Amino acid sequence: MKIGELAKRTGCSVQTIRYYEKEQLLASTQRSEGNFRLFGVAAVEQMMFIKHCRSLDLTLLEIRQLLALTGSPNTQCDDVNRMIDAHIEQVEERLVELSHLRQQLKILRNSCSSARTVEQCGILHSLTTNRTPEP
Repeated sequence: MKIGELAKRTGCSVQTIRYYEKEQLLASTQRSEGNFRLFGVAAVEQMMFIKHCRSLDLTLLEIRQLLALTGSPNTQCDDVNRMIDAHIEQVEERLVELSHLRQQLKILRNSCSSARTVEQCGILHSLTTNRTPEP
């Protein structure tokens, strides 16, 4: 199948497929006589795997490692478990950071009421002075 058909079947753009191919996440393809990329059914499965990994916010490096591990089906999956555990830790750290960010934004939002002018805006004043108001 041509790249456009692969894009339709996977819900990915042609540019995304080309990018994953360039990043060596998608196996190299054959070319037709007209120099069109040709993909097999395995490419659909591989693209869906990559797409699912990306939806879990796995990095391209992590996806590359997982794809390499799928090539060794009889190997213990300890490496996969460690990778996902590390990813869970990263997500937990980001959740703490995002919670802190939300708190700062709420404090910033509370520094200004609707009945003020732009000149009196507490939010703009805080941003200009690079100070977030205290709760």
